Amino acid sequence: MSLLVVGSMAFDAIETPFGKTDKIIGGAATFISLAAANFVNDIRLVAVVGGDFPKPFVRNLETKGVQTEGLQIKEDEKSFFWSGRYHMDMNTRDTLVTELNVLGDFDPIIPDSYQGVEFVMLGNLSPQVQQQVIERLDERPRLIVMDTMNFWMDVAREELDKTIAMVDVLTINDEEARQLSGEYSLVKAAKKIFTMGPKYLIIKKGEHGALLFHGDQVFFAPALPLEVVFDPTGAGDTFAGGFIGYLAQTRDISFDNMKRAIIFGSAMASFCVEKFGTERLVELTKAEIEERVQQFIDLVQFDISLVEG
Repeated sequence: MSLLVVGSMAFDAIETPFGKTDKIIGGAATFISLAAANFVNDIRLVAVVGGDFPKPFVRNLETKGVQTEGLQIKEDEKSFFWSGRYHMDMNTRDTLVTELNVLGDFDPIIPDSYQGVEFVMLGNLSPQVQQQVIERLDERPRLIVMDTMNFWMDVAREELDKTIAMVDVLTINDEEARQLSGEYSLVKAAKKIFTMGPKYLIIKKGEHGALLFHGDQVFFAPALPLEVVFDPTGAGDTFAGGFIGYLAQTRDISFDNMKRAIIFGSAMASFCVEKFGTERLVELTKAEIEERVQQFIDLVQFDISLVEG
């Protein structure tokens, strides 16, 4: 049930139509780890932060089963910082500030104690760093899941293609799937992306749910209609954490079980957006997760009979 999580741990400053924050804790690895910790208690974290990153938060992660031997703390430097403003539809946003800081020269060191890991979740980072992680593992894990974004398609396409060829599951949003494949139809896009190497493709569609592709098989999971949406910043990473966490817990990487993992990932993402940053995930309970998953089941379950007319 061991899970390696690689990604950013950072500060975000966020403005949405419903509120605004100063610096709060964010980062792909942060959201992934918090979500996955609800399913598996052997999470091995690889990330880098500056001396400004709050140590009590790191200790809180440790209490949730996250090992931090692979967390580099550069005391004399600053953590990665991103600031953005969301539009009214909450799907589009403007980046206001990006400060790479410690992430600019991040060298992902894999401790010996992390070797032999079964599942890997590569959060959104440069494809070169993601490659390094895979190459530094002594044994091929059972499943490698990779997230990326359109920025790397623009500035590092050759390296990105090499990295995609090394993974089992790729997770991107619908806009990114179209850019990566050059196809508007998401079905055609999936077929094109499969020729690049991955066996599975997850296309996230925000408030419109998520698609899982494998060969000619397709599964669609809706997003839960929510009364309150404050901050979608970490939703995709939280989805990934719930998805890989459930797979690591069950140790079943069949297409049918991935369908269930998609539902758990969607449920986790639905919590994330209810408050700013990590606030909702930190206070989450098992009972709330079970209740939310049941809401998803109720949303899509129905009886129907086909009557010949």
